[in-house]
Amino acid sequence: MDTYSLLRQIADSWVLLALFGFFIGTVVWAFWPGLTPARRDASEIPFRNETAARDRATPEESDDE
Repeated sequence: MDTYSLLRQIADSWVLLALFGFFIGTVVWAFWPGLTPARRDASEIPFRNETAARDRATPEESDDE
């Protein structure tokens, strides 16, 4: 058996099985119930400094009036 045929056979069976296992593991990890607080925290990252920016802008607006 030449090298190409051996590598092709390994890729067709074991690597395909490993990729399928990785996919299933990723899906299970994404929907794992214990990660809900971490996902919620990550989704609020863009809004963490929103109140600080609004507080800085307030005195400038009051000076214009």
